[in-house]
Amino acid sequence: MSGAFLHTVFDIAAWLAAAAAVYWLSRQGLRFPAQSFEMSYIAALVFGAGVGAYLFGSANLWLSGQSGVARSVEGALAGGIVAIELYKWSAGITVRTGARFALPLALGIAIGRIGCYFAGLDDFTYGTPTALPFGHDFGDGLLRHPVQLYESTAMGVFALLYVLAVLNRNRFVVTNGFYLVLVYYGAQRFLWEFLKPYGTLIGPFTLFHLLSLSILLYAAFMLTTAPKARSLHERAVA
Repeated sequence: MSGAFLHTVFDIAAWLAAAAAVYWLSRQGLRFPAQSFEMSYIAALVFGAGVGAYLFGSANLWLSGQSGVARSVEGALAGGIVAIELYKWSAGITVRTGARFALPLALGIAIGRIGCYFAGLDDFTYGTPTALPFGHDFGDGLLRHPVQLYESTAMGVFALLYVLAVLNRNRFVVTNGFYLVLVYYGAQRFLWEFLKPYGTLIGPFTLFHLLSLSILLYAAFMLTTAPKARSLHERAVA
């Protein structure tokens, strides 16, 4: 099977897993803000994610001395966040609406990155050369860091911990899950960027270093300013 075909297969699997995660959460008796399922909200999210994916993906490609158009998962995440914050501001929505997306996001990235791994050199998500025994030859004769699998594993660990927290009715994780996954994602992605052959923007930092840091700081701010949650049975369980 070609790398492009496998990439598509895992992209589809990522979306299906995300949808399954939403369904599973709905069966746990958890109550999430209804605003996040309104059509106008979804439209803003999809639009922002699409613009962010191509804007940041293509910009990183050009900064790395390559031509063409590219997509970025992190760019989609950043674009979606900006679009939703602007939408909520314009609609006067003060409720924090992202809680239901923590597990779908973690699972989607964990599975989708496996597709990036199989896509090989064409995907431009591979790592820099390494002498480590688990380095992978993506087709150019060099053993490289399989950073796609590093990220997949990291996000899979978060998904597992989140599921355990939900089963244990952890109030803090259920209420703040989206910002927790953003802090975790931003931190691990910032580290993996040092192992990628991308063009730098400021000093040793790439565009995605700066984007990872921005996402992390945004989520940290939201966590530190979050209102105190009442009991889980009052607020998170129907």
